[in-house]
Amino acid sequence: MRIVVVGAGKLGYSIAELLSKEQFDVIVIDQDENQLEAAKNTLDVLTVAANGASPITMNDPDIRDSDILIAVTASDEVNMVCCILAKKHGIRHTIARIRDMQFMSEAKDYLKENFDIDLMLNPELITANEINRILMTPAALDVEDFAHGRIRLFETKVQRHSPLAHVPLRDVELPKGVLAGMIFRDHRMIIPHGDDCLLPHDNAYFIGIPEEIEKFSQSFVQRDARKLHRVIIIGAGRAGRALASMFDRQGVRVKIIDKSRDRCQLVAGRLTKGMAICGDGTDIDLLMEEGVAEADVVVCLTEDDKLNLMLALLARHLSGNRTKTVVRVARNEYVDLMEKVGVDIVLSARLLSASEVLAFARRGGVVSVSLLEGAKAEAVEVIVQDGAPVAGRRLMDVKLPRECLVCAYVRGSEAVIPNGNTILQPGDRTILFIRTKFAQKVIRYFKGKD
Repeated sequence: MRIVVVGAGKLGYSIAELLSKEQFDVIVIDQDENQLEAAKNTLDVLTVAANGASPITMNDPDIRDSDILIAVTASDEVNMVCCILAKKHGIRHTIARIRDMQFMSEAKDYLKENFDIDLMLNPELITANEINRILMTPAALDVEDFAHGRIRLFETKVQRHSPLAHVPLRDVELPKGVLAGMIFRDHRMIIPHGDDCLLPHDNAYFIGIPEEIEKFSQSFVQRDARKLHRVIIIGAGRAGRALASMFDRQGVRVKIIDKSRDRCQLVAGRLTKGMAICGDGTDIDLLMEEGVAEADVVVCLTEDDKLNLMLALLARHLSGNRTKTVVRVARNEYVDLMEKVGVDIVLSARLLSASEVLAFARRGGVVSVSLLEGAKAEAVEVIVQDGAPVAGRRLMDVKLPRECLVCAYVRGSEAVIPNGNTILQPGDRTILFIRTKFAQKVIRYFKGKD
């Protein structure tokens, strides 16, 4: 499959990197040759210095014969024009980054129908939704829903005094409908078995029926399991404004701090109970005055990764390590570093967006892909197809690669945690944990014969 990425900025680079690792044939287009240098020198892709919104560029045989075009330049309008031209030149599927929140809230369906856009990406809105979902679940580092909300993934960090620590999993009484699906320890992915134990500082992933996961997160994981009341957001950009509005609608008292008076006025008009403060988020006196020590969470959403890290550490210091911290980063390589120095939750907006693109590119039964642990692993929802190697056979007889685990499946309206005797049927929505480098190999077991 050939995929064209228009725009070699940070998001375009991340998407091209992920797709090229999946062995897709990738072409990256950008007018700025300096932007293309990083992709040309470090990725296994073809680079073209040209205007992606030009009919001349789109008429190039290498480009017009592609299967998917992904337009992620800095301009929404350019991205829309790229998608229109792509469809006119025979490219079947298009994806566009649309950053304007008004487009996403008021004209999303119109754009899909009239501008031939199959998937719209708004990294800031994707990030805000992800942070909101995680923070509204007690003790979670990550929360994902699959199969139309019938299956939930829950990630937490195992604490030193957790009742789950040092106990063989066969002896842990998990609620019925909850499975310990994956452990990340010292950057290693472990598919757990009965002899395995959770250890302090492990990132543990549990999956199951949402109601049982909710009970489990409250009664088993002793980690600040309290409802959010007060949140401070530093940075009133698109993601910050969207997140502040979400919290405000849910009754959370939110304060958002930004140096820009215009941004503060913009977000203040959307809040009913919250407050926008024009000021410097690095000002210790301002943070103390606005109650950083009493906040449940401080969310750092400035455009500067290093500043976000400093703000998170400052918030933890001023609160005596009581306040949970969330940081949004642009550079994926910072995720592990920030977690090591004490930031509770680190999210890469680029990885979140890239995972949506990856699910779309794989298609063929793949409904969604969630990249975990800096894209080292994936949680994948795939529909079992007719003629798939797993269909109609016991899982223990299929001999799936060791690098994956079938965590759950949904048949009709019933969600089930499988075992070795489970027989999957065509049409089952199946959730898998997979090491990313083996994803394509594993997913073939769930696809029908071409």
